[in-house]
Amino acid sequence: MTRSARRTRRTGRMLQVAGVGAAALLALSACSSDSDSSTKSDSTTKSGSTATSDKLSGTVTVFAAASLKESFTTLGKDFEKAHPGTKVTFNFGGSDTLAASITGGAPADVFAAASPKTMAIVTDKSDAVGTPATFVRNQLEIATLPGNPDKVASLKDLTKSGLKVVLCDKTVPCGAAAQKALDASSLKLTPVSYEQDVKSALTKVELKEADAAVVYKTDVNAAGDKVEGVEFPESAKAINDYPIVLLKDAPNAAAAKEFIALVQSPEGQKVLTAAGFLQP
Repeated sequence: MTRSARRTRRTGRMLQVAGVGAAALLALSACSSDSDSSTKSDSTTKSGSTATSDKLSGTVTVFAAASLKESFTTLGKDFEKAHPGTKVTFNFGGSDTLAASITGGAPADVFAAASPKTMAIVTDKSDAVGTPATFVRNQLEIATLPGNPDKVASLKDLTKSGLKVVLCDKTVPCGAAAQKALDASSLKLTPVSYEQDVKSALTKVELKEADAAVVYKTDVNAAGDKVEGVEFPESAKAINDYPIVLLKDAPNAAAAKEFIALVQSPEGQKVLTAAGFLQP
């Protein structure tokens, strides 16, 4: 082989090696690029996931109408189970009293009232965020002693002489609704006492301090065999809408919004309708 031929062959081998090396470098570069891209993608996904599922924590304080006690207590436990690290505390009572506490500066996250009128006490003072949403409705029923010994069969029967009847105060939603039903029937009733919330009215019957009380159907259901319920047609003319709202300066607004979402969700509505509430 001539010197010229050997030189040409050697040059060819060098070019071949250089080509292989360049290909290897390109492959490594591509892998590195894919790896970086994958890492960035994973990072973005994880970041996005974290942003959309921020862990809720802390206490959610809910002011709610007394008639919501059983169902909201259940929903509170469901909420805590779904969001470990949270706690739901309740202040149950007459809606007007709760509204006055809120406008007076009592710290709370959520207000669930038994009527739009009592909710207006809060919204008129600009102590709520957004527009209150009706989440359930409730209808009145007569609660009598077990077995209904006084044979109460209608709203008119409550006007019988000697019958001890208890009503909610007229400023409380259940009392205002009862008065509306009585007015629609042109009936006058003088109760032995006016109570500040529906649970107090029902308790009078449970303790046999009264023969009957006009309360909500949900409260009769919750009392079980401690009382007997009597439906009356006039109650259809006095059904109460229950609104719920996030409060201004809520200490735990993020968790409060999620609790309201639970109340309005199919799961929350299932709990509420099982208690006897009507859907909005």
